[in-house]
Amino acid sequence: MLLVDVYLDKSPIQGIGVFAKNHIPRGTLVWKLHPNYDRRIPVEVYERETGPVRAYLDRYSYPDRRDPNFVVFEADDARFMNHADDPNCDVASPDETYALRDIAPGEEMTCNYNHFFETGFDFLGDRHL
Repeated sequence: MLLVDVYLDKSPIQGIGVFAKNHIPRGTLVWKLHPNYDRRIPVEVYERETGPVRAYLDRYSYPDRRDPNFVVFEADDARFMNHADDPNCDVASPDETYALRDIAPGEEMTCNYNHFFETGFDFLGDRHL
């Protein structure tokens, strides 16, 4: 669950992105896994899905790094955070995300998707779990 004020807008990186409403100082906790809002979906449930539901999960879910039997779906706008090779948010921890540097109001918040996949980034539907 995002812990800072954000808004969604057209991203120069990809489709829709998450943008900071206010200044976010370096080191700020910006996201924390919250079991009431961020859903852990069993892999066998995810793998049974088809059509639009599966396509949505493929795009907006990622493997749970704490337990490979689950994927994580973020129920808030965090799911729209885009990848950057030089991100401003640190997602190295599976439970918390911190600002790597000061983030200006109106700046897109980004993370490195490679943290979610052992062999490099790919959307879930492009690989087998």
